[in-house]
Amino acid sequence: MNRQSLARPFGGFERMLLLFGVALLLIYAGARVYTVVFSRMELHRYWQTQSTKSDGKSKDSPDFRLWSKQRIAAYQASLTSQSPLPLGVLKIPSINLEVPLLEGTDDLTLNRAVGHIEGTATLGSSGNIGVAGHRDGFFRGLKDIQTGDVIELLNHDRMDRYVVDEILIVSPEETSVLSDRPRPSLVLVTCYPFYFVGSAPLRYIVHASRTAPGQRENGRND
Repeated sequence: MNRQSLARPFGGFERMLLLFGVALLLIYAGARVYTVVFSRMELHRYWQTQSTKSDGKSKDSPDFRLWSKQRIAAYQASLTSQSPLPLGVLKIPSINLEVPLLEGTDDLTLNRAVGHIEGTATLGSSGNIGVAGHRDGFFRGLKDIQTGDVIELLNHDRMDRYVVDEILIVSPEETSVLSDRPRPSLVLVTCYPFYFVGSAPLRYIVHASRTAPGQRENGRND
């Protein structure tokens, strides 16, 4: 048997190994891309499938029915700039809210999402996680929240549930509402009154405590 006849089967075997290697690389690359864009894809799918117009057609945007015209315009303008990946997703079923949570509370961030308040506990930790939102945008629905309502905070493969136990109206200087509480907790902050014209003078505070693993909540979840 000459060299050329020996090379033929090895050449085919090498091609098979090459194709197998390329397939593994594609699988790895796909997994990496999925990890990076997971939150964005899920939220995009949510706006398409869960938010609907009155005619039943899906739309790739939040439910604007409670929003001010100025906030709708600010939200739409914010989409023209690149958005960072969300830290997680905040869900309040009782007021039909599902919104990405981004880092920071600057105007651009709060125009397109709700924001994690700097200096408060990080997601999944045992402290008090602070989240801010605009009163005429995503957090308008907080006007209807009640004690006992369930709040869900999704962070990649983790989901923590909280139950609202306190609603306060305080001055902007009352920063103690962001302090840690006896139990792991979540605090939602927005301006008040909700329909005040101009810069609202007060802050609307929603405190919620994290439930123990497996604990069932008795609050509204509809």
